[in-house]
Amino acid sequence: MGTVRFYTRENLLKPTRNPDNNYQQFDAEDLRRLRFARKARQLGFSLPEIRQILDQADNHHSPCPMVRDVFQHRLAEVEREIRELQQLRKRMTVALAAWQDMPDGTHDGHTICRLIEHWDDPAPCCGATEQNEE
Repeated sequence: MGTVRFYTRENLLKPTRNPDNNYQQFDAEDLRRLRFARKARQLGFSLPEIRQILDQADNHHSPCPMVRDVFQHRLAEVEREIRELQQLRKRMTVALAAWQDMPDGTHDGHTICRLIEHWDDPAPCCGATEQNEE
């Protein structure tokens, strides 16, 4: 029932009150709106977007043109995020492969973790010394 309470609190559902016990009463329209909101969330619509869609429908305007437009933009966002995640996955795979045979660094006060600090250096990170000042 958490979903019902949430959508009621957000004014997407508008139950009436039972005068005998003051309980909220939901009708078929509330159920239809609840099902709609859940499907819209599964498709990635935000709560404000769902509210806007329902408002247009409540005002006897078809929200379908807005839905198509919002969805087209959302799909482009998702595709961009997928590309970024694929690039991140590639960087992570490359880094992990490079780190497999590298020794753990020792805490010397100059570095935090050489694996991360030098992961994209062209030369191996952990074999080089930085002490030429003796």
